[in-house]
Amino acid sequence: MAETDGPQLAIERIYLRDASFESPRAPGVFDGTWNPQVQVDINTRSNRLDEVRHEVVLTLTLKARVEDEVAMIVELQQAGVFRLQGMDDGIRQQALAVTCPNILFPYAREVIDALVTKGAFPAVMLAPISFEALFAEAMRRREAEGGGEGAFVDDRSVN
Repeated sequence: MAETDGPQLAIERIYLRDASFESPRAPGVFDGTWNPQVQVDINTRSNRLDEVRHEVVLTLTLKARVEDEVAMIVELQQAGVFRLQGMDDGIRQQALAVTCPNILFPYAREVIDALVTKGAFPAVMLAPISFEALFAEAMRRREAEGGGEGAFVDDRSVN
């Protein structure tokens, strides 16, 4: 079997790094009509572990408000260790900011759904996130601000 010299990405491990659920208005929140305003904050970051291994952390914070009061807050960090080889800096940066978060997102969505339903709330179906669009926007902002090289970190809110 011949080795490939091109770009390679392998998953070493996917894990839940941190998770919390709060329902500050329980049990009173269950008495009213459930028509929440939901806000989701998204943050991605990566840490180089060695020459080819990187930890990528996807942080999601979901806040649901009913009548201007917080009904629930879910915060989690879904992480993974990824092996990236044969990539130049630009491709590696895009893999860490787009490909790896795309791999982590379904796991994070599942944890959020489980926490929300265990808290006796209706399931929250998070829409897919375009990490590619977020990355492109962050790169445009960085270029416009005269930013230089460095690890990609993005912090976004989605309503």
